[in-house]
Amino acid sequence: MGALRLAVFASGQGTNFQALVDAVRQGGLDATIELLVCDKPSAPVVERARKAGVNTFLFVPKEYPSREAYETEILAELNRRGIELVVLAGYMRIITSVLVEPFYGHMINIHPALLPSFPGVNGIGQALAYGVKVTGVTVHYVDGGMDSGPIIAQSAVDVLSGDTEDTLGGRIHAAEQQLLPKVVQWIAEGRVSLNGRNVTVTA
Repeated sequence: MGALRLAVFASGQGTNFQALVDAVRQGGLDATIELLVCDKPSAPVVERARKAGVNTFLFVPKEYPSREAYETEILAELNRRGIELVVLAGYMRIITSVLVEPFYGHMINIHPALLPSFPGVNGIGQALAYGVKVTGVTVHYVDGGMDSGPIIAQSAVDVLSGDTEDTLGGRIHAAEQQLLPKVVQWIAEGRVSLNGRNVTVTA
């Protein structure tokens, strides 16, 4: 089995994208990052991709008549490059059935909370406002709902007295950068199986 061919979708800083790039470089991830898909051409993640030598598909959503229109173009690009796994890493757009259906079971997302708690935007702020003592990160399959797909792995992060969104966010992002490459490697090794809502990771 050759290296897993990845496409990473991101909208912002790209720290999780960078974690994947670094894991590949360091030999801890048996994958190749074939493409970055980004809906904000000026986002810092685009420069990270350039420095890493990763091809980019950049687009401005408002230039298209619908989500389905730009996703149809993205799907053609993914197919052309033989993408085997799509990783949503801070991609701030809802994915429609145009991409979800052909890639179901081959598309994962990382979310900064312990799902099903605090889905959607600002999971870190939601957790702080609610007053939970433990939050964390979740890697899950994408099913077209709002952070509702089957859960592959989670990592807990304690909420400390006096935490702000910035301080808690720093520890959450560090946990994301540890967990995401690990899960992608499990998938590359064929250790992850999906049965309904239940995900099994074999040793």
